Amino acid sequence: MGDLLVEIGTEEIPSDYLEPGIRSLCNIAKEAFAENRLRIDGEIVGYGTPRRLVLIAREMHDMQEDMVVSITGPPYSVAFDDEGNPTRAAIGFAKKQGVSVDELDFKDTDKGRYVSVNKRIPGRPAIEILSSILPDVISRIPWPKSMRWGIQNFNFVRPIHWILALFNGDVVSFDIAGVKSGNITKGHRFMAPEPIEVKDVEDYLEKIRAARVILDSMERREMIRDAILNKGKEISGIPIIDEELIDTVSNMVEYPHPICGEFDKRFLNLPEQVLITLMKEHQKYFALREMEGALMPRFIAINNTIPRDDNLVRKGHERVLKARLEDAEFFFKEDRKRPLIERLEDLKGVIYHAELGTSYQKVMRFLRLAEFICSRISPELMEDIRLIARLSKCDLVTEMVMEFPSLQGVMGSVYARLEGYSENICTGIYEHYMPFRAGDRLPSSDYGAIVGVADRIDTICCFFSIGLEPTGTSDPFALRRHALAVLRILEERKWDITLIDIIDRAIGIVSEDIEFEEQEVKEKIITFFRERFKNMLFAEDYPNDIIESVISARFDFIHELRPRIVQLKEFMKDRDEFEGLVLTFKRVNNIIKKQIQDFEVKEELFKDSSERDLWEHLRSVKNSISEYQKTQDYYAIYKELSTLKKPVDQLFESVEIMTSDRKIMENRIGLLQKISGLFLRFSDLSKFSI
Repeated sequence: MGDLLVEIGTEEIPSDYLEPGIRSLCNIAKEAFAENRLRIDGEIVGYGTPRRLVLIAREMHDMQEDMVVSITGPPYSVAFDDEGNPTRAAIGFAKKQGVSVDELDFKDTDKGRYVSVNKRIPGRPAIEILSSILPDVISRIPWPKSMRWGIQNFNFVRPIHWILALFNGDVVSFDIAGVKSGNITKGHRFMAPEPIEVKDVEDYLEKIRAARVILDSMERREMIRDAILNKGKEISGIPIIDEELIDTVSNMVEYPHPICGEFDKRFLNLPEQVLITLMKEHQKYFALREMEGALMPRFIAINNTIPRDDNLVRKGHERVLKARLEDAEFFFKEDRKRPLIERLEDLKGVIYHAELGTSYQKVMRFLRLAEFICSRISPELMEDIRLIARLSKCDLVTEMVMEFPSLQGVMGSVYARLEGYSENICTGIYEHYMPFRAGDRLPSSDYGAIVGVADRIDTICCFFSIGLEPTGTSDPFALRRHALAVLRILEERKWDITLIDIIDRAIGIVSEDIEFEEQEVKEKIITFFRERFKNMLFAEDYPNDIIESVISARFDFIHELRPRIVQLKEFMKDRDEFEGLVLTFKRVNNIIKKQIQDFEVKEELFKDSSERDLWEHLRSVKNSISEYQKTQDYYAIYKELSTLKKPVDQLFESVEIMTSDRKIMENRIGLLQKISGLFLRFSDLSKFSI
C-alpha cells in the first residue's frame, strides 16, 4: 500500500480555469481508479497553482484487485451425453480453461443450460495500471479553451513542461505531449526555479513549500485576506473585502505578497464605483476606505513574488494605475458632455441580436411591457416607469461603460443623478439590473423591479421566439438566470398580476416584429419558468411531490406558491386527514378526468339528498376559503377541503354518477367538476401516491 502523487507542470493557467480543472482531475481519476480496480483506502485530493495541477491519492493498494469472470462454454447437451458423461467438447473446454472436468459449472440462460467456469484473473501491480491510465486521465480534463504547441498532436489548457508521477516512491513511467514523467518538480518560477528531486508525497509537500509554492488555494486565500487586512491597519484604512477578487488573485499567485500603493487625490472626484471597478477588473487591486467610510487614495496589490525592493514594485503599480485613472477621468468628462436621454437614439446603431433588431427596439419593447405591468399594479408610477425604461440602457453607449461593461446601470444612475433626476429615477436605473447574480439583493422598490421584470421577460420571450431556448448544457444568453430573477422579484413584491399575464403581453409585443407560433412558444416559456421555480425549491430541500402538486395545479401568482407548499407540508403531518384529502380528490377526479366538456350544476336536477347536501357543503367551503385566501392561510384551506370527504363518500354510496339519464349524469359530473376545480386552485393531489 502506498501514496500516489501526480503533478502536471504547465505554463500559467488562467485563474478562472484553475478550480474547475482541479475538480475535474480528481473526479476523472477517481472514476478511472474504480474502473481499473485500484482500491484506495485513504482520500483523493487535488491542489493547483497557476503553474501546476496536483493529484494525491492516499493508501492505494499495491496490486489491482483480482477479478472473477464467468466463461461460458458449449451447451450442456453437447458437453454431456444422456448418461451424464463428459464428451470431448466438455473435456476440451475444461483443458482450454486450465481446470478439470469436475470443476466445470453450469448456468441457465434464455437459450438453455450451458457449461461454464468461474475463472479468477489475478490483479496486476498498481504501478503498471497507473502507467497506462494516467495519460488518459490527464487528457480528459475538460477546459473551456485548450491549445496545441510545437509538433505535438495533443490539446491541453497550456503547454506542459514537466510531469511528476510517483507511487510509493517509485516513478510511474509514461509520457504525454512529448514530456516523460519522472521524480522532478519545480518550485516558484522566480524565487526557487531550480529542479527539485522528490522521494514521495511527504517529501514533495515539504520541499514544494520550501520552494515558495503554497499548493492549497484555500490557504492562499487566507494568506491574501490576512495580508490585505494587515496592510490596511498599517495605513489606518479598511480594505474592501471582495470575495470574488480574492478568489481570482489566489489563483494567479503561488506565493502571495502584498504591496500598498497610492494615487492622486484628484481621482477621488470620480464616482467611487468607477475607482473600485477599475482597480478590481483591470489591475486586480483591492480598494480601501477611511474609518469614516470615504474611499482612500490607496490600494493593495498582491504580487506573486517577494521583490528585493517593495518601493520599486509599488511605483510600477502606481504608474500603471495612474494611466488607467486618467483614461477613466477622460471618459467621465466626455460622457458628461451629452445628456443621458440623447443617447437613446444612439441605441439604434447597436445590434442587440441579428434576428431581434437593435438595442433601441429592445428598449421600446420592454418599455411597453413595463407600462402594462405598471398599469396593473401601480398606475400612479407610470411616468417615472416610462422614463426609467427609456434611460435604463442609455449608458451602454457611454465611453465609461464601453470600457468597463460591468458598470452598466451604475453609470446610468450616476449620470442621471448629476443631471438632476429624482432619486427614484436614479435608483430605478441601477436596480433594474438587480439581482446581478443568484442570491444577490433584489430591487428595493417597484421602480427598478417593474422595469427589470419587463426587460428580462422580453429577453426570454425574444430568444424563445427564435428557437434559442437553453439546452441541457448551454445557456449562452443566461435565460435561466433571468427567469430565476423574475421569480424571486415576483415572489418578493407580491404584485396583483400573474406571471402568465405578463408573458401573454410580452409575446403579443414580440409577435409584432417576429413571426412565430405564439401558443407553442408561450407553453414552452411557462414550462421553462415552472422548471426554474421547481429547481429553486429543490435547492431548499422541499419534497418533490409537494412541489409538483402545487405548481401543477396553478402557476400564476408566484408569491402564493411558496406559502401553499410550506403549509401543505405542515398539513401532511396529520397523516390520516391528509390521506383522506388525497383519496377524496382522486375519487372525484377518476370520474371526471376523461370529460372534455364542463357541465353546469342545476339544483332542480338533484334527485337525492346526498347531492343537495354536498352542494350546500361545497358552497360553505368556498365561502370559508375566500376568507382564508385573504390572509394566505392555506393550512386552513386544506383543512376546509378535507371536510368534503364525508359528503363526497355519501354521494358515491347513495347515487350512481354515470346514470342512464343523461341530464342527471351531466349534473352530477358538473358537481364533481366544481369540487375538483376547487381543489386544483391550490394543489393537484394526484401527484401523491397513496
